[in-house]
Amino acid sequence: MENTRLIGTVSRGVRAPIIRSGDDIAAIVAESVLEAAKSENIPFHDRDVVAVTEAVVARAQGNYATTAQIAADIRRKFPGGHIGVILPILSRNRFSVCLCGIADGVKKITLMLAYPSDEVGNHLVDLDALDEAGVNPYTDVLTEARFTELFGESKHPFTGVNYIDFYKKLIESRGCECEVILANDPCAILDYAKDVLACDIHSRERTRRKLKAAGAGTVYGLDEILTESVDGSGYNEFYGLLGSNKATDESVKLFPRRCFAVVNDIKARLEAATGKNIEVMIYGDGAFKDPVGKIWELADPVVSPAFSEGLEGTPNELKLKYLADNDFADLSGDALREAISERIRAKEGNLVGEMASEGTTPRRLTDLIGSLCDLTSGSGDKGTPIVWIQGYFDNYTN
Repeated sequence: MENTRLIGTVSRGVRAPIIRSGDDIAAIVAESVLEAAKSENIPFHDRDVVAVTEAVVARAQGNYATTAQIAADIRRKFPGGHIGVILPILSRNRFSVCLCGIADGVKKITLMLAYPSDEVGNHLVDLDALDEAGVNPYTDVLTEARFTELFGESKHPFTGVNYIDFYKKLIESRGCECEVILANDPCAILDYAKDVLACDIHSRERTRRKLKAAGAGTVYGLDEILTESVDGSGYNEFYGLLGSNKATDESVKLFPRRCFAVVNDIKARLEAATGKNIEVMIYGDGAFKDPVGKIWELADPVVSPAFSEGLEGTPNELKLKYLADNDFADLSGDALREAISERIRAKEGNLVGEMASEGTTPRRLTDLIGSLCDLTSGSGDKGTPIVWIQGYFDNYTN
């Protein structure tokens, strides 16, 4: 193993200044990474990945909206005054301010929550409790009173929030009438309201399609609210309110816009300074699930809204332990290492269907790398909204 590199993939969080509206985010990202490399004497390599969280990109763009601006768009799209608001996630950060703006725009909301959990795994009730009560979540529609009768007060295990009560009181605090039902079939709402705002994230296209086929009146998704500026608001032409976060009690930060231009600008600056081919991406939530809390992290519409061309596609890897246990089971030591190295060097450009690739990760590179970035940077006080990854595309032969 003499002269063999012993370190593989390295992911580093890079500290940056606090980003404000109007800041040149591309310049800040490039300068922060270059200064970090200088401070630690780290050389750049071709195919290093530099990633920046969507939150600071949107902050630099000033991409914000107030509850009043959300309400104005809701009134324009739902002039009838009574709407069904269905399948939102249970989140103070992600949905509560949006809900305030929606409530400001109508006179009555019938709020339909999914159960036993929302789309990303926030539970209202345990599955075992449904079984004991003889409730079928695929077919049964429960009123708020019936749900409470069966299962008592529902508090989130991590936050301690009773989201049924929390969302209802938020709506009523805005002078809007509210009733709550619990169901999973989107069309169940049509017994209560004909005009519907679908607030689910990853299943939104199917939800809208089912509602329209079932004879709903006006149907919009959360991704269709604030797709253009309303009364001077920020907006996102692709995702609307999806991917937004609470900024203040009366405003949200939206998902960033013009992301590919930002990526290309950062890439050009870094390559001019380093002479290396640097991959760049913007990332949001990682695409991983907590097996204990059962939370699926991905509350954004996508992991990465923009990335450089070299991050397109999926991994093309061989499973080393498969080769060691099967093709080269009779080898050991240097002979085994050389045989595996030679197989890697000779591998085909597309290993889909090959037994030797069985068990490798069949996901998009941006989803994998974005998840790594989200875990590296965290969402609290680390102060590292930029992630610099080295060696991700290396293999055993490098």
